Amino acid sequence: MTRKLTWGEDRAFYYDSAGALKSFLSNVTNLITQDDFERISGGRSAFRLDDLLELRRLLDRIGKERDGLLGV
Repeated sequence: MTRKLTWGEDRAFYYDSAGALKSFLSNVTNLITQDDFERISGGRSAFRLDDLLELRRLLDRIGKERDGLLGV
């Protein structure tokens, strides 16, 4: 068994009993260790990633506008 990044996906590869190469996504295995956030949150989050990224962009824009008003 080996693990590779192919077609933008982290996959586990193995040969079946007939010798054919098979693969599946690594995230459905225990090959990938769970990070601390995932472990503590139990896979739940109150926010979607897209929403958090949009919030970051908004805060950056407000910060730049504020700096411009203050002459910084």
